[in-house]
Amino acid sequence: MYGAAIPIWGTDGGRWRSRERALGATMTKWSPNSWRAKPIQQVPAYPDLAALKNTEAQLASFPPLVFAGEARKLKKQLATVAAGDAFLLQGGDCAESFAEHGADNIRDFFRVFLQMAVVLTFAGAQPVVKVGRVAGQFAKPRSTDNETKDGVTLPSYRGDIINGIEFDAKSRIPDPARQEMAYRQSAATLNLLRAFAQGGYASLENVHRWMLGFVADSPQAEKYEALANRITETMDFMKAVGITSETNFALRETDFYTSHEALLLGYEEALTRVDSTSGDWYATSGHMIWIGDRTRQADHAHVEYCRGIKNPLGLKCGPSLTPDGLLELIDLLNPENEPGRLTLIARFGADKVGEHLPKLIRAVEREGRKVVWSCDPMHGNTITLNSYKTRPFDRILKEVQTFFEVHQGEGTHPGGIHIEMTGKNVTECTGGARAITAEELHDRYHTHCDPRLNADQAIELAFLVSDLLKKSHPVQHKQAVNG
Repeated sequence: MYGAAIPIWGTDGGRWRSRERALGATMTKWSPNSWRAKPIQQVPAYPDLAALKNTEAQLASFPPLVFAGEARKLKKQLATVAAGDAFLLQGGDCAESFAEHGADNIRDFFRVFLQMAVVLTFAGAQPVVKVGRVAGQFAKPRSTDNETKDGVTLPSYRGDIINGIEFDAKSRIPDPARQEMAYRQSAATLNLLRAFAQGGYASLENVHRWMLGFVADSPQAEKYEALANRITETMDFMKAVGITSETNFALRETDFYTSHEALLLGYEEALTRVDSTSGDWYATSGHMIWIGDRTRQADHAHVEYCRGIKNPLGLKCGPSLTPDGLLELIDLLNPENEPGRLTLIARFGADKVGEHLPKLIRAVEREGRKVVWSCDPMHGNTITLNSYKTRPFDRILKEVQTFFEVHQGEGTHPGGIHIEMTGKNVTECTGGARAITAEELHDRYHTHCDPRLNADQAIELAFLVSDLLKKSHPVQHKQAVNG
């Protein structure tokens, strides 16, 4: 159940004590509200607890947003990623907002996401599991509880599900009613995404046509034309032998899943339901949820909640996470070593990933843990230029490149990327083929929290990652190109 034992982990036996503590926790009775007895980080201070309780009770009566069978299907697909036979693409907004909710925004995000997936699918010669940071990504952790401007101190903005971004007392007071607004926006977003994924919009012919338009307009068109031409040749061959979106539903439909950080546990508890077919508990707020780098304390509330639900889980792994600490969390979150259950999302920074990632990989491999390794190249590469938070594209790419190099050196599978992106032409991250400068950041800086890749940068990153995938799967790629 726990993999092969190892002789000694340090002279003080700390690893053994961590394992015993984790084993004891997994044997402790769990319920959707058992997290309430644990210490908790990043919790908003609601002034009206009665209103909060009423809101959570109302949410508990609402229909689920996603279904247990969908979460199980995603877990099965993630198991293929863990085995090295697929690649995970996870991305979307840093924090969804109520103000920017609209069909065009959702469509534009989905369109860019599909283009990225097609590029990665062809390059890696293997399926791409598509998981959006969408339909639930409303809450954000903050480094401080309060924010001060011009001598005025107010609660920090924690995402639209909690309070408003406007810097005034009324907006910044946490309001439980926002949870119902977030639920309804998530439901509407999911409804449109399902229509796009299953109703023909996701047709491979459409996606390829959009991608060719991007290549033609890119300043680095020559760099991308070779791959684009090979995809065109493949599609022409399929059409010649009668394989089209009209004859094969797999070419006109796609599986698309939702995910978010499980930060606001009262909201998550209210949407936790028993699956009638298995008797297991599932979070029905999204197909996959993750624990952030600020809330991954083994004996705290967020780990306690997540250990009891059966959804696929993500765990953000930052520079402060030790190998022993990671193994303890794996013991808690995936005690049965179930493939596809746990995705480890590395977010170190371009200058730190080479130092920290190998130690974690070696510990996981030594213990025989079955996990997905994914790279978040966004959160460790945030800097400030001209008073704007930004992320240089070259640093983002460097972290992804080093992530692949480390896995190649360790003989493990670089399983995916996890990015913050939008389908709009924003100017929030510097660099890229169109070379956004620090002076241009103010032009279309629209994010509510952290800087996102715009549509062109996101697709450009997919092409660059495609080169890394071809190198990591040279045999598969050669077979795919040669037919």
